[in-house]
Amino acid sequence: MAFEKEMEKLAQKREQALAMGGPDKVAKQHAKGRLSARERINKLLDEDSFFEVGMFNHSDMPGMEDKTPADSKIAGYGKVDGRRVIVLANDFTVLAATTSRVAGKKETELKIMSARRGHPLIYLGESGGARMPDIMGSKGLASVGGGGMETFLWAMSRVRQSPMVAGVMGECYGMPTWMACLSDFVVQVKGSGMGVSGPRVLEIALGEKVTDEELGGWQVHSKITGMADAVADNEEHCFEIISKFLSYMPSHNEELPPMAEVPEGSGEEMDTILDLLPEKRNRAYDMHKILKRIVDKDSLFPIKGDFGKTVITTLGRVDGRVVGFVANQPSFQAGAMDTDGIDKVISFLCLCDSFNIPLVFLHDIPGFLVGTRAEKNRVAARVMNYMNALALVTVPKISIIVRKTYGMAFWNMCGSGCGADFLVAWPTAEMSFVDPQIAANVVFGGKEPETKQDKEKWQGMVDSMVDDASPFGAAGMHTIHDVIDPAQTRNYITKALDVCLDSKNGGVSEHKLANWPTKF
Repeated sequence: MAFEKEMEKLAQKREQALAMGGPDKVAKQHAKGRLSARERINKLLDEDSFFEVGMFNHSDMPGMEDKTPADSKIAGYGKVDGRRVIVLANDFTVLAATTSRVAGKKETELKIMSARRGHPLIYLGESGGARMPDIMGSKGLASVGGGGMETFLWAMSRVRQSPMVAGVMGECYGMPTWMACLSDFVVQVKGSGMGVSGPRVLEIALGEKVTDEELGGWQVHSKITGMADAVADNEEHCFEIISKFLSYMPSHNEELPPMAEVPEGSGEEMDTILDLLPEKRNRAYDMHKILKRIVDKDSLFPIKGDFGKTVITTLGRVDGRVVGFVANQPSFQAGAMDTDGIDKVISFLCLCDSFNIPLVFLHDIPGFLVGTRAEKNRVAARVMNYMNALALVTVPKISIIVRKTYGMAFWNMCGSGCGADFLVAWPTAEMSFVDPQIAANVVFGGKEPETKQDKEKWQGMVDSMVDDASPFGAAGMHTIHDVIDPAQTRNYITKALDVCLDSKNGGVSEHKLANWPTKF
């Protein structure tokens, strides 16, 4: 056979690369209940669709060539549900998938190709951080910058052009954390941990003893920091969530999200949607139930569902079309939006505007949550950041007032003068500066009425202010567009989107939020 020696070498090198860190290291992964990097790629991608790049990479440190197959990062192209994607998977069996120069070149190149070619990027993280001693000393530190004037910026910053998804699969410290921070959507697997530095470094450097879960487990990042957009029970569940998220996304920002068939039974319960709204104006209810009636059956896909629970941010479909919903949640703190909720909405506005997803706002909000703690959390600055982000949104916006909408929160929920293509209300809506009961108390000097006469006067004032808060006053002045039958909400959204998308830009955004920081 011609070139037999060369072909034998190719086969040997290929076998070595496919073996990753070797059977013992792979067995250790399995013992922890985790897949290897190549197994993850095979589970995530369509069968036989993986097209690898950089299989024969290795460390540039002398003597490490045979100990670092693929230089601990496995990467290439593939398909998810028939659509082209780029995948980068940390191989923990090779030096704990620590960050290195050669693998860094590969990762940066594919990140650039994702934007240039319009392919979604999926990053499967599990890494022990920077590789030492490679990065030590002036030569080692500076070399990680990539060698060019802006090469480190290419790796560590992003303008959204194609969707980027991160899976937190195990211990993720250093680079996988940075990549999660750059991503549009982060799924964290239960049992994993994510942070800037790991427990071992913290104990050595600071004397702080902490577990992966305590430092950056799924409960920390889904409920406290908001860094995790979704939580997976296991790795296969993680891949299912990633696949579903991508089904709502275009491949790049120059196209609309994919349409889907409308499931049978969608919208059938709209005639009874008003039954979900309590007649008592101050009684709580779950806005999720209203959303489920409006959208196509089983199409809701919450983003950051366990974080900032005063407001719901969720993808969904209406008549087969992808829509992003921002909806107040009266069952949590009466729907008064806190600073976590504000950050959550801003992040969602960036996602939807960057990928041409129309927005629907559903109001039932008594205002922003204020007080000493809120001021310490910079509530005023966050409210104005929210307003500034809203001003930059250029996808279609439909704003629907379900029940109450008071004060500044009315405008932050895309009220009058805030760029709504259509601003309408249910007849149950109350629109005012503050709750009528609070206003009456202010008029009474903050004191509870004591005499029968004062109580009657107070109640009469409240009743009068409630009447004044009716949406028909605003509709009469054309400061809102209409008052609609709640049962027609789904049809109204469909028709309004038809109008908005039947325009010269076809519903494609100007992407003014494409470089707004992805995390907060």
